[in-house]
Amino acid sequence: MTPLPDEEIKRILVVMAHPDDCDFGAAGTIAQWTAKGIAVSYCIITNGDQGGEESGIPLEEMATVRQKEQRNAGLALGVTEIRFLNHRDGWLTPTIELRKEIVREIRRAKPDRMVIQSPERNWDRIGASHPDHLAAGETAIQAVYPDARNPFAFTDLRAEGFEPWRVREVWVTGSPNPNHYVDITDTFTKKMAALHAHVSQTAHNKELENMVRGWGERNAQSQGLPEGRIAEIFKIVNTD
Repeated sequence: MTPLPDEEIKRILVVMAHPDDCDFGAAGTIAQWTAKGIAVSYCIITNGDQGGEESGIPLEEMATVRQKEQRNAGLALGVTEIRFLNHRDGWLTPTIELRKEIVREIRRAKPDRMVIQSPERNWDRIGASHPDHLAAGETAIQAVYPDARNPFAFTDLRAEGFEPWRVREVWVTGSPNPNHYVDITDTFTKKMAALHAHVSQTAHNKELENMVRGWGERNAQSQGLPEGRIAEIFKIVNTD
């Protein structure tokens, strides 16, 4: 599917369940967007404090550590606007309360494009289908349509100054049915810089770069790109 031209995109909001999700799924693409001058912001729903057991960091410190790591990863890609919703890691469900929070963030950021996680389980990539990812994706797409644009949805948000906003396009990571790829060969080093910033999650994995490169090369090959190219893949949904 052909996405909206980047020239028409001024702001992008990335909504993910955990710190590092946006970097595993879309960092190479995000680096290309920020290089074009597009303002990219993140909304991270949990602090990912149930991850990183290999790091030796105590559980009570993990949320603070992971927020700092995500901010450092954002800097590697040119992203400085990051908001954390502080939900409990591993307990995420698509509630009406969470939907309202994401509607608030959409109306705050006013994005033309959003990046979210797939609400559909991908049996070929079970790691992409963490229960929190599925819940985050389902809630985010519900927030995009119908609520963020609907003046009659969550009317108290208007009293807070958050007016309805229509997102034109959504890019879904981890989808079992992708319909678009981005060649990130030239921004792969930035993707890896972002991933290496998540020290508590990645420092133990000495094969991290080979693993991520392998994923990207398989993505590229599936889309008919030449050998050695690296790609991120998405499902694009027109929500205009």
